[in-house]
Amino acid sequence: MLRASTVVRKSAVPADRVAETVTLDYEGRNRRRIALKGDAGLDFLLDLDKTTVLNDGDAVMLEDGRLVEVKAAPQRLLELRAEDPLRLLKVAYHVGNRHTPAEVTAQALYIEEDPVLADMARRQGCTATPVNRPFQPERGAYGHDGAHDHHAHLAREHRHAQGAHASDEKQHGDCGPDHDHRQHGRHDSGGDRH
Repeated sequence: MLRASTVVRKSAVPADRVAETVTLDYEGRNRRRIALKGDAGLDFLLDLDKTTVLNDGDAVMLEDGRLVEVKAAPQRLLELRAEDPLRLLKVAYHVGNRHTPAEVTAQALYIEEDPVLADMARRQGCTATPVNRPFQPERGAYGHDGAHDHHAHLAREHRHAQGAHASDEKQHGDCGPDHDHRQHGRHDSGGDRH
């Protein structure tokens, strides 16, 4: 099976080298290693060094030099809107506090369907309407593909090893009711990971 181990971002994709397309939802475009079948039937193995978000129009390079262009598949989402921009900003804050991927536009937020977040948005005075469209959430604020800054995680783990657990608790102790503190190097019991 052909392997694809290089990502070519949309702005650098030469149209004459595109030999195939693959249409994937957001989860399918957020992978490191998976066997895929192109839209015209080409089987290939996506085999990247790390989990990477592939955006609509990006491509992956096959080992023979051909490109497979990535298309974002329409998927079931919630469109969050508000007549008052401040309400929408507040909902965006709460969505971000839960580390939920979100696509931000001038008039709306788009998130994956979640009845808890839909209820929260409605209680904040917003509408939460199911829609079917491609999902292109914001990339991490620190330029990483994932939802968290992994360099910051490593720094926190180092501080934990040096006995700075209490200061880290102050910084991250109130991340929200659905936050999993294992992301910060702590197990459910509150112990340090070494």
